[in-house]
Amino acid sequence: MLTKQQLKKISDWLWEAPTTLRAGMRVPARVYATSAMLDEVLRDRSVEQILNVATLPGIVAAALVMPDVHEGYGFPIGGVAAFDREPGIISPGGIGYDINCGVRLLRSELLEADLTDRAQSLAQALFRNVPSGVGRSGHLRLTDRELDAVLRKGVAWMLAQGHGQPEDANYIESSGRLPQADPTAVSATAKRRGRDQLGTMGAGNHFVEVDVVDEIFHAPAATAFGLRPGQLVVLIHCGSRGLGHQVATDYIRTMLKVAPQYGIKLLDRELACAPFASLEGQQYFGAMAAAANFAWANRQLITDETRRAWQAVFGPSANLSIVYDVAHNIAKLETYDVDGQLRELLVHRKGATRAFPAGHPEVPAVYRPIGQPVLIPGSMGTASYVLVGTSQAMTESFGSSCHGAGRRMSRSQAKREVQPNKLLATLKIQGITVAAGSKAGLAEEAPQAYKDVHDVVEVVQRAGLAHKVARLRPVVVVKG
Repeated sequence: MLTKQQLKKISDWLWEAPTTLRAGMRVPARVYATSAMLDEVLRDRSVEQILNVATLPGIVAAALVMPDVHEGYGFPIGGVAAFDREPGIISPGGIGYDINCGVRLLRSELLEADLTDRAQSLAQALFRNVPSGVGRSGHLRLTDRELDAVLRKGVAWMLAQGHGQPEDANYIESSGRLPQADPTAVSATAKRRGRDQLGTMGAGNHFVEVDVVDEIFHAPAATAFGLRPGQLVVLIHCGSRGLGHQVATDYIRTMLKVAPQYGIKLLDRELACAPFASLEGQQYFGAMAAAANFAWANRQLITDETRRAWQAVFGPSANLSIVYDVAHNIAKLETYDVDGQLRELLVHRKGATRAFPAGHPEVPAVYRPIGQPVLIPGSMGTASYVLVGTSQAMTESFGSSCHGAGRRMSRSQAKREVQPNKLLATLKIQGITVAAGSKAGLAEEAPQAYKDVHDVVEVVQRAGLAHKVARLRPVVVVKG
């Protein structure tokens, strides 16, 4: 097992594992964490996993983990790695089973006082409108042709069907569509699993949550994002459901078979991969992009369902506008300055959020003078944060930040240690109204199962990867 003494301390929030630490490492591995955080991180295999990632062909500069890191499948959750288009690889484990799991923030014109005596009604309206739970079906039924259109077009298809407002796509990462999507690369099994799941959040750590803007740290960015103290906002966290999970399953199986044919030696089978330029690599990239489009379409339909619930409680004139939508399980082609040369890289982010700075062409025009909103959900009993991207992230972390608080307990441990009724009582005392389909599932997501989101965000702030804009306090939580 690795020890802190084997890592080089670069600063109070950054540590480095040199290439001499493990045979085959092509680049160093870097860990964003305080000393106390690192002690906790080293208790699981997450740093071991990022050392393994550093051995993969075509990796550039360094393999990185964010302060919310914890052990995952192959790549750690909280991991960032960039690969040359050629001879670099693409790895499903570097993206995760829930392709384009991500977060969307909606803002209202209402204040916390407007929620008085309506919190329970709002919780129930959201719980009715947004189906949740393992395997739950949504209200939308798609034909084969319609599902393929969703996989190709993402949010654009949803808007064409009337599920949203015309300007919504302007405030979504990549406008809610990756053009590389190839529905033919998605298996019939994956399509069957996803066919009736649009508009559903699933279970686990997915949620629809109403928050209050509790504190502003960066007034110019908050103004640009339309955020002000006391305002009611909504966070939506979910992904590509069964369709994305099956895409990952299918291609992990494929890549385990073909990796030896390409001369790829894996230190861990969970790092199954193929050259990005290979037939299998391109097929997976097309399928992953299609699943990402499905996830954006899913959050779009949930936004539509949330707006209807909101208006049922607050009246037909009450509107919710999209602030931004970010993916945190995805691989994207992006351009970076590497040793003085601009290179197009395939950036894998698994449990990490894009954090682009002011002036970047992929930041929505309205936010380009200030930078991209970065959405960091915490646990349902603590807080969430809105950050803004920085130019320093472009040179140090491939334009990436953390994605949440990060688990410190396994789900099974949380279920053993947390009493659901006691948790509900505690949340009620804190002024948090909860609607959930499963008390056991609620225990898995207890605040004590997660790291301190304030500490995680502070590391990101001190490292200069993103700057704090606003803190959000939960008041209504809806889970599967």
